[in-house]
Amino acid sequence: MSPFALEARSDVVHQLHGTADELARRGHRVLVFAPSSNQALVRDSRRLLKRGPQAVLEQADTQGPLTFGVGDVLPFSPNRRRAESLPLDVARTVEDAMGSLPLDVVHVHEPFAPSAASIALRNSRGLNVATFHEPTERVLSTQLARPLSELLLSRIDARLASYGATKELLERHFPGSYRVIPPGAPVREEREVKPDAPVQIVVVAEEERAAMRFVLRALRTLPADGWEATIWSNRQLSASPTLPRAVKEKLAYLGPRTCDWESLVHRADVVVLASEGAWVTPGVLVQALAGGAVPVAPRLAVYDELLAQGGVGLQFEPGDADTLATQLYRVVTDAPLRQAAAEDAAKAGERYTFARLADDLEAVYDGLIARRHDTRPRPPQPVRDRVAASPMIDVDLHMHTDHSYDCATPVEVLLSQAKARGLGAIAVTDHNEISGAFEAAAKAEGIKVIVGEEVKTATQGEVIGLFLTEKIERGMSLEATVAEIKRQGGICYVPHPFDRMHSVPDYKHLLTVLDDVDAIEVFNPRIAIPEFNEEAVRFAAKYRVPAGAGSDAHVPQGLGSVRIRMHSFDGPEEFLESLRDAEVIRTPASLIYVQTLKFLQTKALPVPARRASRERRVRRAARNS
Repeated sequence: MSPFALEARSDVVHQLHGTADELARRGHRVLVFAPSSNQALVRDSRRLLKRGPQAVLEQADTQGPLTFGVGDVLPFSPNRRRAESLPLDVARTVEDAMGSLPLDVVHVHEPFAPSAASIALRNSRGLNVATFHEPTERVLSTQLARPLSELLLSRIDARLASYGATKELLERHFPGSYRVIPPGAPVREEREVKPDAPVQIVVVAEEERAAMRFVLRALRTLPADGWEATIWSNRQLSASPTLPRAVKEKLAYLGPRTCDWESLVHRADVVVLASEGAWVTPGVLVQALAGGAVPVAPRLAVYDELLAQGGVGLQFEPGDADTLATQLYRVVTDAPLRQAAAEDAAKAGERYTFARLADDLEAVYDGLIARRHDTRPRPPQPVRDRVAASPMIDVDLHMHTDHSYDCATPVEVLLSQAKARGLGAIAVTDHNEISGAFEAAAKAEGIKVIVGEEVKTATQGEVIGLFLTEKIERGMSLEATVAEIKRQGGICYVPHPFDRMHSVPDYKHLLTVLDDVDAIEVFNPRIAIPEFNEEAVRFAAKYRVPAGAGSDAHVPQGLGSVRIRMHSFDGPEEFLESLRDAEVIRTPASLIYVQTLKFLQTKALPVPARRASRERRVRRAARNS
C-alpha cells in the first residue's frame, strides 16, 4: 500500500511495482493498492472488491500482481504544510479491502497520516510491515501529534527502513526496532557506447533553487565540447541568461510530468545530485548505481552511506560549487577515470536488485508468519476426538468475587447466578488474589470452575492466569508473570489488551511475550470505546491467537452478559483445543447500569449497609439453589 499516486514519479511507487513483480514471479499472490487519478482503474477496482474475496484471489492467480486504484487524492508530500483529510470514498475503499480480504501481510510504505497507507494500517487484520524511506527531518515535521503517531505506529509488527540514515531518524523520534533493508532497482541493459559520443550528464535539482544555481555555475567551467546535460527539477526553471550560448545549447530541462526517470538514468554516464541538505533523493542514487552511472553527490549522511563513505563515485561539500566544478571537469575529461568510477558504481549497485530485496522481505514475512499460533502442533488425536465429542457449553472467562478489592459479590451468589444464567463453566479471576477462585471451585455443584487470577504486573498492565494452582504475586514484570503462569501449567490469557482506560500491556510489550500468550480477550462489555475491542479482534486474527471473551463482571447482574460457546473440556489442554472453534456470544448489559451497581455495592453505601446487603444476597442465592 502506497500513499503516492500510481501516476506519480515516486521512488515508493517504483519500489512497489518492482517488488510486486518479483514476489509474484516467486508464486506469491500480490495485491498493490495506491491512489490513482485513473477513474476507469478506480471503478474497476471497486467493482472487483464488491465481488468478494474469492473473485479477487482468482484474478490475482491469473494476472500476477493485481493493482487497485483506491481513488484520487492530493499527492502525498512530506513537505505538506497542513494535514488534508482523505476523501470519504477513498477511506471506505481501503477499509473494505482491509476488512474483507484474507491478507497474510499488509506492507505499507510511509504510513504517515493522512494517507491511504495510514488508513490501511489502522484497519489491517494482517501482519503489518512498514517501510520508511524518507531520511530527512522534514518528513516528520507535518505529521500527526506525537500520541496519535505513536498509536498508529504501534500497530506495525515489523519496521523497516530503506537507509541507515532513515533508521537513525526514526529511532530518535519514534523509538523502536528498525531493520535496514536497502531498496531495489532495475539492472541497466547493456548499451552500445560510441567512443566519440558526448558524456551524458543528468542533474537532479528537485526543489532547491540554490542548488540549481551552483550546478549551473559548475557547468560553465566544462569544456566547450564532449558533454550534454539534462536537468530534472520539480520547479519550472529556465537557464540563467548569464550562461554562455555554447553551454545553453547543451542543456535540456525536464519537469516532473515529462520525465521517464528510469530511462533517463539508464542513458546517463554521470548522475549529479544537487542538494544542500534540505531535499535528498537517495532512490535516484540507488538507480544510478544499479545502472552503472558515475554518481557525483554532496557529502550528506544518506549519500555517504550509499557511496561507502567516499569509496564510490565523486563527492563535494554541500553548496561548494568550486569542488563540484572540479569533480565534473575530471569525470568529463578523463575517460579512464570515468570508466573506473563507472565500474566501481556498477559493483556497488549489484546489491540493489529486486531479487535481493524480495529475499529480504520474504525472510521478514516468514519470520512473522512463523509466530502465528496456527503453526503450532495440535494435541494428540485422542484429545481432539474427545473434545469434538463433548457437549457444547457456555463459558464466561472473566469475573470477580468479593475476594477482589473492587467487587462485593459473594462466591455463593456468583455460583448461583452462573447456574441461573445457563453457564456451564466460569473462570474466577480476582485481582491479585486466588482464594475466591479456590472457594468457588470447592463449593461448585453442576458447573465447572476454572481457578484463575488477574495479576497486575509492575508497569505493563494486567494478565490473567487460568488453571492455576498457586497465587501469583503482583508487581513482577510482564515476562516474569507469564513465566510463572507457565510454570504452574496454566493458560496465559490477556484481558482487555488495548483498552487505554485500563492498565494494559502496550503493543510492543505484548509482542515480546506473544509466543507464551495462549488466548486474548477480544470482547469485554466494560470497555467504553468499541475501537479497543476491535483492535483486540485484529490482533488475534493476525497472529491466529485463540479468542476468548468474558463479562468482567463485578456485580451479579453483569454475569454472563458476554460468553463463549465451546465444547466441554477437562484441563488446560482440552480447553485450548476447544477454544480454537469457540463462538463469542454477546448480550451485554448496559455499561452505565452495571457500573452504577458496582459503585453502589463497593463504594457508596456505608460499611454496615454493605455487609447487610452481602448477607441478603447470600441468603437469596441459597434459596435459589
